[in-house]
Amino acid sequence: MIKKLLIILLPLLLASCVTSRKVNLMQEAGKHKIPSYADTLSYEDYQVRVGDRMYIYVYSIDERVSQMFNSSGHGINASQMRQNNMGGSYDLYTYLVLEDGTIDYPMVGKVPVRGKTTREIKLLLEKELAGYIASSYTEYQVVSVEVNIVRRSFSVISDHGSGTFTIQKEKVTIYEALAMAGDIGDFGDRSQVRIIRETEGKTQIKVFDIRSKDIINSEFYYIEPNDVIYIQRIKGQSFGINSVTTTISVAATTLAFGGFVYGLIVRIMNRIDASK
Repeated sequence: MIKKLLIILLPLLLASCVTSRKVNLMQEAGKHKIPSYADTLSYEDYQVRVGDRMYIYVYSIDERVSQMFNSSGHGINASQMRQNNMGGSYDLYTYLVLEDGTIDYPMVGKVPVRGKTTREIKLLLEKELAGYIASSYTEYQVVSVEVNIVRRSFSVISDHGSGTFTIQKEKVTIYEALAMAGDIGDFGDRSQVRIIRETEGKTQIKVFDIRSKDIINSEFYYIEPNDVIYIQRIKGQSFGINSVTTTISVAATTLAFGGFVYGLIVRIMNRIDASK
């Protein structure tokens, strides 16, 4: 009976084992079928897209100028905004990028922003505002414009854990993104990581092996706002680590209890035989 139970448990034990080469990161390309990727890393500042929301605040030593362009006249600094960029009072200073690639800014009107970086938009607005202010005030006015993209996020889908996560800084790597999501899990397929990215109405699906050391110099290293990272389960793994562990634990407990009961019965029978 014990031998039969061991024969049943052995495949379960083997199924629950995942070799290190299947889960370790930063592996050398060419070993264990780890692919190599071209050195194509060239991070570019994010370019504004239709549907983005932009936080814009005008600073000036003249309070009249600040109040002219800012809804409430009381600014929120950049560090406060980054701590909570999901809405609230920041909506007073946010502008939606419309389908035509513009924002509708007070006193200025339509401002083309699609395809531009936040720095380019900052310089453009400062130029536009300087022209408007010059025609409205006799004295020279200096303004500084703060521009940021708000509500930036990415999503992760996997059976280990799924969710949407806020991007809190300018650049986020694929490693950081997965760490925020709680890692891939023992049975997530690291050889077939997918990034689903929508750019100007077109959807791209990028597939790569995150175990490869070459990732850090490739196009897959940095994620972008609104990316969806999909992790599929390793083929052939029908049990999760928790279910396998639970099965083994229950079986081992049953086996131990059965052995205890069997030993107890044997001792009782031996005593009965000895008393005859």
